[in-house]
Amino acid sequence: MPTHEKHPALLSDIDRGLIKIPQFQREFVWTLQNSANLLDSIVKGFPVGTFIFWNTRERLRTVRNIGAATLPDAPDGVEVAFVLDGQQRLTSLYAALKGSKIARPSGAIDDFSQIFLDLGASEHDQIVITDISELAPGSWISLHDLLHGGTKVARTYADEYLDNIDEYRRRLDSYDFPIVKVSDVEIDVATEIFTRINVGGKSLTTFEIMAAKTYDETRDFDLTARFDDLVTRFEAVEYDTVSDAILLQLVSMILDGECTKKSILRLAKNDFIDCWPRAVDALESAVEYFRGTYRIPASKLLPFNALLVPFAYFFYYHPGKPNPQQRRLLEDFFWRCSLGGRYSTSADSRLGQDKHRIDRILADESPEYDWAVNISPDFLIRNGVFVTSRAFVKAILCLYAYHEPKSFEDNAKVHIGNAWLKAANSKNYHHFFPRSYLKKKGYTDRQANNVLNITIVDDYLNKRQIGADAPSKYLKRFSAANPDIDRAMESHLIGGIRRLKIVWSDDYDAFLRNRAERVSAELSKRIIDRPVDRDGQLPREDDLDEGSPERII
Repeated sequence: MPTHEKHPALLSDIDRGLIKIPQFQREFVWTLQNSANLLDSIVKGFPVGTFIFWNTRERLRTVRNIGAATLPDAPDGVEVAFVLDGQQRLTSLYAALKGSKIARPSGAIDDFSQIFLDLGASEHDQIVITDISELAPGSWISLHDLLHGGTKVARTYADEYLDNIDEYRRRLDSYDFPIVKVSDVEIDVATEIFTRINVGGKSLTTFEIMAAKTYDETRDFDLTARFDDLVTRFEAVEYDTVSDAILLQLVSMILDGECTKKSILRLAKNDFIDCWPRAVDALESAVEYFRGTYRIPASKLLPFNALLVPFAYFFYYHPGKPNPQQRRLLEDFFWRCSLGGRYSTSADSRLGQDKHRIDRILADESPEYDWAVNISPDFLIRNGVFVTSRAFVKAILCLYAYHEPKSFEDNAKVHIGNAWLKAANSKNYHHFFPRSYLKKKGYTDRQANNVLNITIVDDYLNKRQIGADAPSKYLKRFSAANPDIDRAMESHLIGGIRRLKIVWSDDYDAFLRNRAERVSAELSKRIIDRPVDRDGQLPREDDLDEGSPERII
């Protein structure tokens, strides 16, 4: 709805808490000169753009202060106008007309009372200025004195300037600021309007919208602060890469049964705040379950962050340990999702579907699955291209991590943490048959770079003691120094090298086959064998190749 207001009404509404700047707006960055230019346009009657307000009874997190002015909370039960467009102009106008001092992040202070009008300027010159050092005394007037000085101040000026003083005051007081008021829309529509207006900027995330929507000072609830606190706690257990979307999806799954952006944004504020403590507890239980039961020591190893949502949903309704039946069904669910590329696409809608699977597990009933997984050795070899962003590869790395890989040198437990999992070329990822060695033997880089050829070792060991040597060469050195090296090799799902001829003969193809069979056997312990329609298709995710039909379960 188009309308207009003069500056006294705008400033009065700001002072009464009826116009608010939502927290998702960027910081006030306009300089003193920007403000002078704005006021110069107003004095000359030029258009300065339209303010767009969202009028609503919703309460968002807002900017409380402008300079030294502490603005009141919005009164209960009345509509508030949240600024969707024009924040820099409106804040600048307020600061200039109030003479505020604005503290910048750098520590500098901008004094907006230092804006003046050149009474001798022509209409073609800059009338509103910030530098009066070269003007003659009595030829300029401060903006504050112009608007509030009255006749007492005017008497101190020469007659030649009095008409300009009156005219400039009249122009400022009578200027109509065009306003468009958006009413009767939900917050997602309002923020979409904000995003489209600010096409050059970054779109608001669902989390940013919900942080604004759920802010409640009386209940001491600040979603951003609560999430930051949670990340700090997760950092201590190497799970700090969990995204803010996980919490929103979890709360939405609990309250609404769906995880889409639309379902999240329609959650009621008080319901969200009420649900938060138990949802966080459930998420922490899921993290501990992954770390303890599945021995996944760092969140970077998770095939999908989204896996935390259904598991946290389970623990929300079952705070204690899963019973043996539930434990088996959860394990089957985890590996089917991980190896089947479950959340590679359309994660929010698939999470909504998987809620019903977790409901069945909560009832000690086995879910039905509409996708198959292939764990045959042949498929593992063909589909094992080592790219650490692939869920399939991460799943195999999780299996390696479960066995707590030991150092070849002294059987010490290899540390696995998010810091070194960030890089695909991390020195902790060791090609058991080094790529440079295999290249000399005629293997392509794709053949050499297979997750079945990866072992997890410490950085020092990889750089200094292995390098590009053939396995038979570097293992000979380790065998001499480590009498229990077979235990280390078993922890890497390779087997005791003292009895493993394929290692000493440097037979790469035989090594891959041996390790694929061991990995396949371990996965078969974790996945429940189910009747599958043999004519059905395997998942055609980016994360999977089409495999052979054997060992599809």
